[in-house]
This record gives sequence, structure tokens and C-alpha cells, in this order.
Amino acid sequence: QVQLVESGGGLVQPGGSLRLACVMSGSIFSNYIMGWYRQAPGKQRERVATLSSGTYTSYADSVKGRFTISRANAENTVYLQMDSLKPEDSAVYYCNLIHRGMDYWGKGTLVTVSS
Repeated sequence: QVQLVESGGGLVQPGGSLRLACVMSGSIFSNYIMGWYRQAPGKQRERVATLSSGTYTSYADSVKGRFTISRANAENTVYLQMDSLKPEDSAVYYCNLIHRGMDYWGKGTLVTVSS
């Protein structure tokens, strides 16, 4: 049974930084896609960034140049470094794993960007 647990959300001022972490537990083998998604109040969930089991990364246009997705294999952890945060980045951020045809989600961590 795969489980994903996010952490690192909080309140930050515009222009600030946060680093989100997602710890994965369970049997996870090669060939997977990890990603971060977000959902703001009244809006649909949207993709923020994805990372394949190789090294390919992909970002939403709205976060390119500001956010960086990475992973620490030994820790079974994927990170989202968020810099130059804007109020429109405020949302619940969810970790996602696609593995062996299954789609797994964490419960989310809240990010609020406000002065």
C-alpha cells in the first residue's frame, strides 16, 4: 500500500520561498511519475510540476523559473522548491504518484501567500 504525506506548507509573504516535501511509503519500483498539483478555492486542481523516474521534469507555465521539483531517492521523498511566491500561488498543494497503472494522492498541504 503506497502512502504519500506532504509537509512544508504555511504562510509566506509575496516574494518569499517555501519548500514542500512529500514522503512516499510502500513498495515503489522503477518507472513512475511523481508530481505536485494545486487547487485554489473555487478552482479546478491543476498540475504544477512533474518528474519522471528518469530525469525529465515538466512545469506549468505559471511557475516556470520560480519552482523546482526534485527527489531524494534514498529518502523516498520528492520536493517542490517554491521561490518568488505570488498571492496567486495560494492553494492546497497535493503530491501525486503514478505507478504501475495506479494513481496515488496525498492529503495536501496549504500554502498561503499574503502580506
